[in-house]
Amino acid sequence: MYKFRSMSVDLAAEGKGFEPGQGRRVTRVGRFLRKTKLDELPQLFNVLKGDMALVGPRPEVRPYIELYPERWAKVLSERPGLTDPASIQFRNEEEILAAASKPEDCYRNEILPMKLDLYENYVENISFAGDMNVLLRTVAAVLLH
Repeated sequence: MYKFRSMSVDLAAEGKGFEPGQGRRVTRVGRFLRKTKLDELPQLFNVLKGDMALVGPRPEVRPYIELYPERWAKVLSERPGLTDPASIQFRNEEEILAAASKPEDCYRNEILPMKLDLYENYVENISFAGDMNVLLRTVAAVLLH
């Protein structure tokens, strides 16, 4: 997936993967890009290439997929998207994780299962009207927050 870089390079952190709630490496410009979701804009190239859809479950890193392999099998049967219902509901995920005493546990045990519920519901009920609704709600969430 294409994205604008929003974090400074930290060789000690390379290879660690996702660090929930860790915002100390996020640059000033990166904070703006993330807040406005402009860091996701380059993913339109992925959509044009056919790697992604406009609406579909967001990709996840392997360690979290391995926590719920049966559930992810169904979710991963669909092309990933730029947005989905979970992206709207958890638009402020970084803030939630930053406020958690144990961000990793919060993500693993609270947020991820709720996201999976939303992903599975999306996959089971895919429709053009539903996708248009998600796109409109995403635009509203970005513009109004």
